[in-house]
Amino acid sequence: MGFPATAEGGGCNFGSISVGFHLPAPFGKLGLATVGVTAGSAKGIALPPSGPQAVPSLPPGSLVFGKIVSLLRSVGCVYAEDEARLLLAETCSRAELRRNVRRRMEGVPLEHILGWAEFAGGRVLVEPGVFVPRRRTEVLVAEALALLGDHFLAAPPVVVDLCCGSGAVGMAILRQAPRVELHAADVEPAAVRCARRNLEPLGGRVHAGDLFEALPPALHGRVGVLTVNAPYVPTDAIRTMPPEARLYESAVSLDGGPDGLDFHRRIAAEGMAWLVPGGFLLIETSQRQATATSALLAAGGFTVETVHCGELDGTVVVGRLVAEKPGS
Repeated sequence: MGFPATAEGGGCNFGSISVGFHLPAPFGKLGLATVGVTAGSAKGIALPPSGPQAVPSLPPGSLVFGKIVSLLRSVGCVYAEDEARLLLAETCSRAELRRNVRRRMEGVPLEHILGWAEFAGGRVLVEPGVFVPRRRTEVLVAEALALLGDHFLAAPPVVVDLCCGSGAVGMAILRQAPRVELHAADVEPAAVRCARRNLEPLGGRVHAGDLFEALPPALHGRVGVLTVNAPYVPTDAIRTMPPEARLYESAVSLDGGPDGLDFHRRIAAEGMAWLVPGGFLLIETSQRQATATSALLAAGGFTVETVHCGELDGTVVVGRLVAEKPGS
């Protein structure tokens, strides 16, 4: 991850829309979810249609569209055309458009400005300060759905998503497997509020608290699939992250401790008690950390497999609980 270190200032006037202010340091690749900055982000974005109150859709050659693209490029936006189309499509007035372009140039994540992110073929509501779902996490969703289809056909399984953030993983699972009993949990209040907005209309339940402490005791030994996208950025590496992540997302959603594995250790040690015999624990990690995450799960009594998707740069360690728990 990297971004240009030079700073520049400037302002611009395009038609009746004016933007004039000092620009911060450029941000390199902008956009956290689908147009962006993290390894594994896919090029391109699914563009939503303009709503009835939106600023009229403008052709790529129009003056306003071109000026927005130029402004976004001036701060290092790689997918400036895509972002300009989204900002235009989702804006209800010229004043709002001017404000949103300014915020984007200041480094506010595009998803926080729009209020949603594109993830796994659908929209996820994302509130300010809440972790923006990354495209690489679609690998976690795909693995969970494959396991649900292969191993839990007889009865609706219980699925738990820990460190759920906006609830994106749970939403994607419920869209494809509406029969499951889905529970999600997060310790960050804004994330819990956002996840409830996303999941409760689909029948999911969201709990507030620290990892397993958030879950109802009745789920002990009943969980078929446990998905986890816990923070795994080493503490010292956070300062090297793009500003739009480290400045606009909660540190609680990023910091995985000195080696990035603090949460993986806790989950590997405590997860067995919550799973059914033969249940699965899936943890998103980085390719560099996958060996260490796998070792933690193996030491916790799981058989382990690592899945990596080069296209999305997503890595998931899949642990399966042996058919019978020790002592049973």
